[in-house]
Amino acid sequence: MVLTAKIFEIKQPTTLDEIALKLSSIKFVENEKYGEKEFELLTTVGDLSMSGQRLLGTLSRDKVMMVNQRGELVPVLKTITAPLIIWRDRERTFLMVLQKKHFANFVASFLSHQLFLNYRSIVEATISHESLRMFHERNPEATKVIYFDNLDFPGVDKVALYGESLSSTGKYEEYLSHGMIWYLVFSVRGSNAVLGVSRNCVVVSFSRITESQFIDYILDNVYPLIS
Repeated sequence: MVLTAKIFEIKQPTTLDEIALKLSSIKFVENEKYGEKEFELLTTVGDLSMSGQRLLGTLSRDKVMMVNQRGELVPVLKTITAPLIIWRDRERTFLMVLQKKHFANFVASFLSHQLFLNYRSIVEATISHESLRMFHERNPEATKVIYFDNLDFPGVDKVALYGESLSSTGKYEEYLSHGMIWYLVFSVRGSNAVLGVSRNCVVVSFSRITESQFIDYILDNVYPLIS
């Protein structure tokens, strides 16, 4: 199963204890009506715990899905969950959301408003082009795919190097001179894990690993790259 996460930075000065207290009180209610059916949709945060210097929790959000039941579209309540990991390091606070990019963005925006009453206190964490370049060049054999963006080729948004093309120094240097590294797919040293990471800190696992392993690989291999 493919695992996906995205890392954000909490810019508002705070502590893990303060965040935990605020998260425990979140209960956002919406009502939606579909024909004769009315649904109460809840967004809550639960399963809060401290593990070392990490605050763990799970955000749950209800939504209505239209399901085909014997040829008829019927509204059904579905709950989507997103594990959360929050930690502090060197006076900075980070949030990791284990969900696909669009839902992770919603979670960050929702929590920013619920915790700090604005949508500016939780922002995307970023990895610079230079950091991705150094990461690749320190161990090029581990890289499986490189995507470049911001190209000055007319009509070309992105290009990729993969397979045997990665060993072509000339082609790599050519793309570097015309664009920036946007996305890397690499194998994690000493394991069978293969991760993909973008400059806006979306991380994908292409390996069969557990959620806890995925989190550890991100904190060990991706987090140190953040600007």
